[in-house]
Amino acid sequence: MSLKAGIVGLPNVGKSTLFKAITKKDVLAANYPFATIEPNVGVVTVLDERVDFLKNLVQPEKTIYPTLEFIDIAGLVAGASQGEGLGNRFLANIREVDVICEVVRCFTDQQIIHTSGQVNPLHDIEIIQTELILADLEVVNNRLSKILKKPEDQPEVRLLQKIKDNLEQGISLRNINLSEEEKTQIKHFNFLTLKKVVFVCNVDEVALFEQSQNVDEVQAYAKKENAEVIILCAKLEVELSEISDNETLLEDLGLKESGLDKLTKKVYQLLDLQTFFTVGKQEVRAWPFKRGLTAPECAGIIHSDFQKGFIKAEVISYQDFEKYQSEKAVQEAGKKRLEGKEYIVQDGDICHFRFN
Repeated sequence: MSLKAGIVGLPNVGKSTLFKAITKKDVLAANYPFATIEPNVGVVTVLDERVDFLKNLVQPEKTIYPTLEFIDIAGLVAGASQGEGLGNRFLANIREVDVICEVVRCFTDQQIIHTSGQVNPLHDIEIIQTELILADLEVVNNRLSKILKKPEDQPEVRLLQKIKDNLEQGISLRNINLSEEEKTQIKHFNFLTLKKVVFVCNVDEVALFEQSQNVDEVQAYAKKENAEVIILCAKLEVELSEISDNETLLEDLGLKESGLDKLTKKVYQLLDLQTFFTVGKQEVRAWPFKRGLTAPECAGIIHSDFQKGFIKAEVISYQDFEKYQSEKAVQEAGKKRLEGKEYIVQDGDICHFRFN
């Protein structure tokens, strides 16, 4: 399952620093615009305490956590929708991601250049918002110009006109009332403002523990935009990523978990992902899946042959496995069950698929 989160933002807001921490990759993080031209791609582990429990209980030869793909995309500037800066490349790259992680600079540092000359998070957000709206508007206008004279396309015309009216008022598509059928009809357009967004407030270490006006402004804006907010210090996250025993440092700082762990979990949630497990002496593995998938569809995530020849799924809930501590004890308690093709897999299910 290839689902992607794109790290975007204006130049010099900390995108590449964040990416370096989140993937532990040595990418270019320079103090000048467009240090990132080609998007860097990295696979990130999503920590899950349930995997830790299963690993400690079963003692497998190998343990595999769920992962997400993060893409560090070139910094955007005003006029990107018209090709300014690396705008065309930026927009093409962002169309390929499922969730947008927009890094917003909420720290002041005279040594790091800000493209507009001052730190103003809302101004930065509005630049990107405007460019994404203009890019979507261009797609709508191009399509309307092709179908306006075709009577059979009138339902599509009405839908696109509704979308156009909202975009022209500066309203993101994720904030307008679209039915599931309408969302399906426009899915192939891959509209940018329909994608889910999490604003990543990049702060200094002090703002991690004290109230920040910059952060407050971003949170208020995000609430209106139906978006999420994560607060972190990218510089600190790099330091944490380079220390093997970072739990001690987190404890010393008074933090329960790193900002990066919060971010990956939030993206996992925004992608509407859940997790099922396969458990054995050879391997304990977490498998991400889209909420609502059936047992055969989840079996197909492991191997297409499992889905084609699906017979039954042996299922144990994580809660029962945690309570009884072994598959044998679960079975003796009557908590192990057989499920058929119509079964909707639940988050935390431990599955063994029978197939022909």
